[in-house]
Amino acid sequence: MPWTTALRSTARAGFTLERAYTEPMRAVRGALGAAIVVFTALALGSPSLATSAAVGAFIAGTATFQRSYRPRPVLALGAAAGLSVSTFVGYLASPWPPLFVLVLGLWAFAAGLAWSLGPTAGVVASTTIAVMLVVVTLPESVPQAAEHAGVIAAGGVVQALLVVVWPVRRWGAQRDALADAYASMADYARRLRDDPFAAFDPEPLMQARSAAALTPGQARRRPAELGGMRAPMERMRPAMAALADPRVGAAEEGPERDRAREILNAAAEVLDAVAHSIRTGDRVSVPEWTYRALAVPATGPVLTGASRQSGRLLIGVLADIAESLESPGGTGEDARQLGNLSRPSVPEMLPLAGHAVRRNWRWSSPVLRHAVRVGAVAAIGEAIGLALPFGHGYWAPLTAVMVMRPDFSQTYSRGVARIAGTVLGVAVASAVIRLAEPNDWVSSALAVLCIGGAYLTLRTGYAAMTACVTMYVVFLLAMDGAALTATGEERVAETLVGGALALAAYALFPTWQTVRLPDLLAAYIETGGRYAAAAVAAFGAPTTADRRAVREALLDYRQARADLLTADQQAAVEPVRHRGLLHSQVTAARSAMAALGRSAMLLEAHLPAPRTDPAPVPGAARFAEALRAETARAAQAVRLDQPVDLSAVRPCYESWTAELPAPAAGSTDPAHLVVRDAGLLADALEGLQDALGD
Repeated sequence: MPWTTALRSTARAGFTLERAYTEPMRAVRGALGAAIVVFTALALGSPSLATSAAVGAFIAGTATFQRSYRPRPVLALGAAAGLSVSTFVGYLASPWPPLFVLVLGLWAFAAGLAWSLGPTAGVVASTTIAVMLVVVTLPESVPQAAEHAGVIAAGGVVQALLVVVWPVRRWGAQRDALADAYASMADYARRLRDDPFAAFDPEPLMQARSAAALTPGQARRRPAELGGMRAPMERMRPAMAALADPRVGAAEEGPERDRAREILNAAAEVLDAVAHSIRTGDRVSVPEWTYRALAVPATGPVLTGASRQSGRLLIGVLADIAESLESPGGTGEDARQLGNLSRPSVPEMLPLAGHAVRRNWRWSSPVLRHAVRVGAVAAIGEAIGLALPFGHGYWAPLTAVMVMRPDFSQTYSRGVARIAGTVLGVAVASAVIRLAEPNDWVSSALAVLCIGGAYLTLRTGYAAMTACVTMYVVFLLAMDGAALTATGEERVAETLVGGALALAAYALFPTWQTVRLPDLLAAYIETGGRYAAAAVAAFGAPTTADRRAVREALLDYRQARADLLTADQQAAVEPVRHRGLLHSQVTAARSAMAALGRSAMLLEAHLPAPRTDPAPVPGAARFAEALRAETARAAQAVRLDQPVDLSAVRPCYESWTAELPAPAAGSTDPAHLVVRDAGLLADALEGLQDALGD
C-alpha cells in the first residue's frame, strides 16, 4: 500500500483506547507498590533518590503486565535486576561522553537481541535502556550510583512482594488461555453445524499449550481443573471435523445430517460450560437437554459407519471432560498420561537463550536487524542530544528506543502516538505545576497517580499511556528543582527529534515482512506435508511412536501457520510489495494448505487406539514418503521463485488405490478409511499447485 495509507493506518492503532483491555485492580496494585517505594525514599533520602525509586518501581510493575505465563514476581525481580545493572554501568561510563555513547549503543544492541527470547524479554530489556539514560544524570558519585541502583532493585522487590500477597485473579492467565481454547472449540462446533467445511483456528490451542508449561512450584500449586485438559481437546478436534464432513462422515442431507448437527450443538453447549467452569473455578453446569441430545435416541443409532465411529469418540471425550471437572480431585487418565510441559528455570534458560540468539544471528533475521537498528539509533540519538543546547539530552534517544519495535506497524503507530502523548503530557503537567506549585510530597503523589493511569492504559491506547508516563516524569523532575519551562521545551523538542529519528531509521533500514513471505510460505508447505505424511504413515505400521510423530508434526505445522499469518497481517500495512509472490497467491496457497491440514485432521480422527493391535495398511508408508518428498520439493520451488509442480502425487495415489481390494459399502476398514481420506490430500495439493504453479 502507499506510504500515506500505511502511515495513516498504523497511526490510528496508536490512538485506539479499548476499555476491555484495562485491568483496574492490577493498576491499583502497581501504583500502590510505586507509592510505597517513592514515599519511603523521599522520607529517608532525597528527591533524586525518590526519582530513581519511582522509575524502578514503575518499570518493575510494568513487567508484571507483560503477556507471560511465568510467575509474575519473577518478572518484577528480573526487570529490577536489569535496571539496577544498567544504571550502575551507565553511570560508570557517563563522565566520558564518547564512552557512554558506545556503551549505550552496545547495551541497546543487546536489548534488541533480547526479542529473540520473546516479546516479554524484548519489552523489559528496552526499559533498561531508558533507565540508563535517565537515572545516570541523578547520582554525583560511584557510591551514590550504587545507592540509586539499590533503590531501583528495592522497587522491584516491593512490586514482587505485592504480587505475592495481593494476587489479582490467581492463575488468571492460565485459566483464560485454557478457557479460551475450550470456547474456540465450542465456536468451531457451532460453525461445523452450519458449515461442514468451516476452518479451524489453532491459535487458542497454541496459547493453551504455552500456558500449560509450568515451573515445578507452579505444578504443585496448580488447581485441579487446569490439569490434563488439553489432551481431550486435541482428540475432539479431528472427531468433530470427521463427523461434520459429508465426504467422510454424516451424509449431506437426511437423518444422519440432522443427528450430526444435534451432536455438534450439544458439544458446543458442553464446551461453553467447561470454558466457564475453568475460567471461574465453578462446577460444570450443563442443561439436562444437552445430555439427552448426546444419548443414543430411543429409536436406535442414526449414524452408521465412520460417522458413527466419530460421533461415539466425540461423545465419549465430552463425557470424560465433564466428569473430570465435576470430580473434586481428579483430572482423568489423560492428565496422567499427558503430564506437564516443563518450563525451564532461569539458570536453565541460559543455554536456551544462547541457542535463540544464535538462531537469529543472521542478516535476514528481523531480530538481528532490529538490534542493529536500535543500537545505532540509541547511539546517534544520544550524540544528537549532547550536541543540542539543552540540559537533558537523553530525551531524543529515550523516545527513539521506546518507540522502536522489530516490525513496521508497531514502530510507526507507537512513534506517532508517543510524540502526541508526550506533547499532551508536558502541557498538562506544566500547567498543573505552574498553577498549583506543589511541594515534593504533592509532586510524588501526582506522579503515583500518573503511574496508575499508565498501568491502566498499558495494554491499549499507547498515546494515553505515553501522556501519563510523561506527566509522571515531569512531576518527578519538578521535585529535583528542574526549571519547568526549559524542561518542557526540551522534552517536546527532543521527543520530536527522537521520534523522527526512529521513523527515519526504519524507513532507511527496514525489516519488511513482505519479503519474508516466500520463506514463511515454504515452511508452511513443508511442515504441512510432514504432518500429512505422518498421519498417513501412522497407518502403515501403527505404534505409539507414530502417534507422537503425528503430534510433533502437527505442532510444527501450527507454528509455521501462525508465523505466516502474523507476517501476512503485518505485510498488509507495509508500503511495499513483493515482486515475485502476489498477495492473491499467498491467500490462495493458504486456502489450499488449510484444506491439506483439514484432510490430515480427518486422517488423525481415524488413527487406531493406542491399546489396540491394528493391522498395517499396505502401501501407506510409500505414499507418505511421496507426500513428504513432493511437498519439500514444492517448498524449495517457492523459495527459489519457481513454478510449483505437484503432479506426481496423483499418479502415486492412484497406484496405491489400485493395489487394494474394493471395500464393501459402509465399511469402516482402516485401509478403506485412510485411502479415502488420502484422496483429499491429493486434491488439496492439486489446489496448491493451481495457486502457485503459474
